[in-house]
Amino acid sequence: MKKILFALIASATALTGVTAHAADPGTAYIGGGLVGSHYKYDVTGATGSDDRSGDSVTGKVFAGYNIDKTWAVEGGYTDFGKSDYSYNVGPLPGKVESKSNSFYLAGKGTVPINDQFSVFGKLGAARNHSKFENTGAATGLGQGGNKTALYASVGGEYAINKNVSLSLEYEHYGKNESDLGRKTGAVTAGVRYNF
Repeated sequence: MKKILFALIASATALTGVTAHAADPGTAYIGGGLVGSHYKYDVTGATGSDDRSGDSVTGKVFAGYNIDKTWAVEGGYTDFGKSDYSYNVGPLPGKVESKSNSFYLAGKGTVPINDQFSVFGKLGAARNHSKFENTGAATGLGQGGNKTALYASVGGEYAINKNVSLSLEYEHYGKNESDLGRKTGAVTAGVRYNF
């Protein structure tokens, strides 16, 4: 997934000939996106026919405010969805299900590469929530919980016109209370509308 991000940045850097569409200072924006994330279950002593890991595509919404053409403040909500894993510990069956989401608030810095394409980074805090339900033999899996962690992102943005832009970014949400289930990073393809 990181290779896709770098390929997008490299190819978009080659585009030229269109007037820049930098965000106007003092304006707001909203957006949404598709989030691709990875999950993996590590249940001690478990065997099972289900795959321990996989990928999921879920959604994200966000809003922000452009302080000037370089700096912005952004907040958002990401739903990582549900996943499950069926297992056995010896002859005893079990199943674990997880659901997680995150709220984040971050500062955003943007650097133009050419007239339409820019790269950006975000740094802030994420409030992660995970819930685990375990039925069966394994113990000590926990029930999930809430945790505030470091949020960071790096990505590229392509301006279609003054109001609409597309983005691709890698986001790191930090660790949840348990390492069971969702991993900490995600790739997001988004669309943004500037007011």
